[in-house]
Amino acid sequence: MAIGLARQAIELTLLISLPMLGVGLIVGLAISIFQAVTQIQEMTLTFVPKIIAVLLGLLVAFPWIMNKMIDYTRGLILNIPDMIR
Repeated sequence: MAIGLARQAIELTLLISLPMLGVGLIVGLAISIFQAVTQIQEMTLTFVPKIIAVLLGLLVAFPWIMNKMIDYTRGLILNIPDMIR
């Protein structure tokens, strides 16, 4: 049972982090291509747009993330009597 709970928690963590990681990957790839084409090697050009994009992705995905977390927590609390046995 403990392994099942740990598996569910890890799956939920991966699922929740997927939108922000995807946005960061896409923006980072676009910036890398832009830097390769223009030969601009400015370090802040890589970090600032990725941070802004990830924050915007978090704002967009936040209701979905909270819904997933609430469902997981609700299921966990409702299954406490079964876990005690």
